[in-house]
Amino acid sequence: MGTTTPAGTAAATARLERWQRFRANRDKALATRHGWLTITSFQWLEDSPAAVDLAPGLWSTDGTTAVLTAVPSDGLTLVETGEAVDGTITAVLADEESLMWVQFGGPSGDRTVVELAMRSGRYAARTRDAESPVFTEFDGVPTYPYNPDWEVTGRFEPYAEPVDVPISTANPLVDGIHRTVGEVVFRLPGSPHEFRLQAEEEKLGALTVTFHDETNGAAPPGQTAEWRKVSTPRPRPNPDGTFTVVLDFNRAINYPSAFTPYGTCPMPVRNNSLDVRVEAGEKQPYAP
Repeated sequence: MGTTTPAGTAAATARLERWQRFRANRDKALATRHGWLTITSFQWLEDSPAAVDLAPGLWSTDGTTAVLTAVPSDGLTLVETGEAVDGTITAVLADEESLMWVQFGGPSGDRTVVELAMRSGRYAARTRDAESPVFTEFDGVPTYPYNPDWEVTGRFEPYAEPVDVPISTANPLVDGIHRTVGEVVFRLPGSPHEFRLQAEEEKLGALTVTFHDETNGAAPPGQTAEWRKVSTPRPRPNPDGTFTVVLDFNRAINYPSAFTPYGTCPMPVRNNSLDVRVEAGEKQPYAP
């Protein structure tokens, strides 16, 4: 029977501590004021001025510009400057852009922020309420216990050029694009075969893999959301021209749409499904 050396024990402890720091930072980032846990509505803007859910003022769009008309009694101020909105203001966004535009409510007038968003060529208003129970009662995302077996080494096979793959999103009225830069190839505990998943490139050459697995939506309650993602460090080049990549599924996280029904998060591409139970990373958060 093998024994663990002091050096091995120290290395294992260090890996666990790094994961614990990762979890603490992740929960802290989620629990920011007016972050993802505070979203309380999502509504498309119409071509005629009209009220929107949970926010004052009259909102509309001509297709290229968003328009908001308000009076002082609406209590709306610009998020950027704090200036009161009295009359009509406009904003223009590119597709997939968002703007924390106006705010209102509460003792300081900033309890709720209204985010203007452009999705699939359409403008939408999304409210972010700092007193939403999902936010005020948040006590961290439930996770599986740390297990070093779910940190695996594989290879990255880059494409000659990125390929744009149409995908669905958490909102059935919003289409998305997955810019695939290559495929991550690896094995997982409990599976006899290799997996090959498409990856997107992030900052500084890191990769993100969005995936389904057999724990998604599984019973009993407390398993995982409908899909998750895991990020990898920048692939490491080898002398033979191949690239090594490390996937730590202990760091698999939920998209914002797992916390709110008002997200427009990208779903995995068709082939990014794992036929095993990835019992690592974040579980389904408590129901909003």
